[in-house]
Amino acid sequence: MAERKTVDVLEVLHTVKHLLRSRELQVLRETAPGVSHMDTRVLGFFNRRPGETLSALVAHSGRDKGQMARLVGSLRERGLLNGQVDEQDRRNLRLYLTPQGQQLADTLHTYKQQLSRQAIQGFTAAEESQLGALLTRLLQNLEAPENRGEPQPGA
Repeated sequence: MAERKTVDVLEVLHTVKHLLRSRELQVLRETAPGVSHMDTRVLGFFNRRPGETLSALVAHSGRDKGQMARLVGSLRERGLLNGQVDEQDRRNLRLYLTPQGQQLADTLHTYKQQLSRQAIQGFTAAEESQLGALLTRLLQNLEAPENRGEPQPGA
């Protein structure tokens, strides 16, 4: 029986992620100087979930509340996010993209769609579907409760 050749999946994923982030940062430098990768993630969250709160962002991101509060504050100061007091619970501030923030989010979304199409160029529909299914399975494997601990050396 032939020995199964293994691919260092994590190394390939790391390289792909690095290349994608590098290209995204290049677009940011050209279209929105001074906007960081984390800024775009926060904008993306409120683009997908207009009217959510800082607490929802913290829960979604798993990041420190102070760090997220500073990011949101900075985005508000730069005119990319604005807040409205929740009428049902005046302690909550509902956050929305400003027109400028929406324009930036739309530009980045369009670029990511173009980059995604470039990445799967030449794939058949079946290959594209299979890749999506395999990556989803990989994610599910890593997120499974029994796999959340640290891998054991030699295991």
